[in-house]
Amino acid sequence: MAILVIAEHDNAGLKAATLNTVTAAAALGGEIHLLVAGQACDGACAAAARLAGVTKVLCADAAHYADAGAENLAALVVSAVRDSGTAYTHLLAPATTFGKNVSPRVAALLDVAQISEIVAVESADTFVRPIYAGNALATVQSSDPIKVITVRTTAFDAAGEGGSAAVEALAAGPDLGKSKLVGRELTKSERPELGAAKTIVSGGRGLGSGDNYRAILEPLADKLGAAMGASRAAVDAGFVPNDYQVGQTGKVVAPQLYLAVGISGAIQHLAGMKDSKVIVAINKDPEAPIFQVADYGLVGDLFEIVPQLTAAI
Repeated sequence: MAILVIAEHDNAGLKAATLNTVTAAAALGGEIHLLVAGQACDGACAAAARLAGVTKVLCADAAHYADAGAENLAALVVSAVRDSGTAYTHLLAPATTFGKNVSPRVAALLDVAQISEIVAVESADTFVRPIYAGNALATVQSSDPIKVITVRTTAFDAAGEGGSAAVEALAAGPDLGKSKLVGRELTKSERPELGAAKTIVSGGRGLGSGDNYRAILEPLADKLGAAMGASRAAVDAGFVPNDYQVGQTGKVVAPQLYLAVGISGAIQHLAGMKDSKVIVAINKDPEAPIFQVADYGLVGDLFEIVPQLTAAI
């Protein structure tokens, strides 16, 4: 049984989500190959070869893979499956924006169903995935000859180093020319990336404004070395940009410590953070749903509690 993992990377190295996906692939028990497609991506290919459990790295280097365009990458994956001579039984990608963009196209081209956001592997054809915003878990079985799977990365540990896989050049496919990257608008921050942070300070509608969000939460986040997050209500109100959003329609996180400040705990938000190791909630409403999942809860005025907490650290 051979498994192909589609790597998410920045050409110089692998993104953290790829390491979790390799761990999920290892749970299947087969031979793991990692596909790295990019431009001047030798660094990412070398990092892939060092991952424990990976036996082969397929490295496709071409200008039209520089920005990880979904159309070109999906066509390359399908070509690798059909023409490489390896009988792949599983194709895995992280359930990030990258994976959610590429995997459905691959599944459609292969005429198979996609199995989304698995959190556990029962066997080679049976997987566990969340449904109803994470309130229930479904065990699903697939009879497709090739299983196309996205992995909820917070459910699996990151793969370590220690491997010495062979790196093979993979012939680039044609540039389909269906789309091109015009530009990127990125939020630059010295803080950790939200999806991979060990500590997250998250704010909600209770903060009242973007100015309050920054004035109250930034000093606390700076002292803790934490990433900053937000509920959808705070994002919709314009307090912070979209890339701060944690929840079903935002980022799914599982840090060591999650501080929820002024967040009521709507089901959509809980779906994105309830796997955090320790959850601390600060809210003036003692009946707020967030307290049902919190390990520690403080009922009171966040405008008094948070500055006191910051001063005490």
